[in-house]
Amino acid sequence: MPITVKALQKTGPEQPFRVTTIERRDPRPTDVVIDIKAAGICHSDIHTIRNEWGEAHFPLTVGHEIAGVVSAVGAEVTDWSVGDRVGVGCMVDSCGECAQCLAGEEQACLEGNVGTYNAKDVDGTITQGGYAEKVVVDQRFVLRIPDALDFDVAAPLLCAGITSYSPLARWGAAEKRADGSPKKVAVLGMGGLGHMGVRIAAAMGAEVTVLSRSRKKEQLALDLGAQRMLSTTEDGFFSAHRGEFDLILNTISADIDVDAYLRLLVPRGVMAVVGLPPAKQQLSFGTLIGGGRVLAGSNIGGIAETQEMLDFCAEHGFGAEIEVVGVDEVDATYDRVVAGEVFFRAVIDTSTFAGAAAE
Repeated sequence: MPITVKALQKTGPEQPFRVTTIERRDPRPTDVVIDIKAAGICHSDIHTIRNEWGEAHFPLTVGHEIAGVVSAVGAEVTDWSVGDRVGVGCMVDSCGECAQCLAGEEQACLEGNVGTYNAKDVDGTITQGGYAEKVVVDQRFVLRIPDALDFDVAAPLLCAGITSYSPLARWGAAEKRADGSPKKVAVLGMGGLGHMGVRIAAAMGAEVTVLSRSRKKEQLALDLGAQRMLSTTEDGFFSAHRGEFDLILNTISADIDVDAYLRLLVPRGVMAVVGLPPAKQQLSFGTLIGGGRVLAGSNIGGIAETQEMLDFCAEHGFGAEIEVVGVDEVDATYDRVVAGEVFFRAVIDTSTFAGAAAE
């Protein structure tokens, strides 16, 4: 029998969230049932449900930063037991057979991975996300949340954490320069993604600089592990810092002068882009060729790397910086996220479903 649970759902991009009931599938032999304790609010949720990335499938429950406890397992589940502390991120299935899946890069599945929400599931239904009381997921896409991480600070790691960790690991933030000094890493923007980039890069041993339009978050940046914060709007900024950084983690979703920022890199330096502006960006190939620079994109990570990231964060004693909201506060929180008023991640306390009447 399908499982009926309370969930937050929208019937259209202009409609408010409502508490309603949705059906989770009858667990298959390889499925894990998770009681959700915390659900992070990601800007991707907002883009999706406001139709900013194309037409969404309504009615829709979003949320792909899920932390909770296993409450049931299928007969063929071998890695998980009732009571385990677990999480679910941005995907809930993939073919499992292509070269990318076999290499642990399920996010790049050649058949297309199945997103945690707003995607066509293997049974033809549209996946519904984590703003809910429970979720049913194939065992291969469940992550173990270390005991050192509370559910609320762990939930955003399932998207913001891995989105920041993967390019920092790939492009060598933990490595040393030729002279033995730490790599110089710049984090462009310090919101939900950027603050995790600062924490992770600092924990990797890099010398971290935050680049922002203003320095109003300077103390926060220092508290997170940055050595300094620079304002990109100050006179002469781009000439003063030309050729300075080994790696720039670009987390912003707005138009920028890409060439100007690329010139901040050392020769053969890398700009890794994880923010997705709505408009196309201008780029001169000469800026890349002249310094042998690299402009790279990055999109979450595979299941193994996501587990690696969770363990790394637990080992270094941090999760996300959050504020906790109830199910009745999500609409207002969306507006605050867009306005840049949430420092740095909002997380839904799913226990507040208990006091909410379902429509």
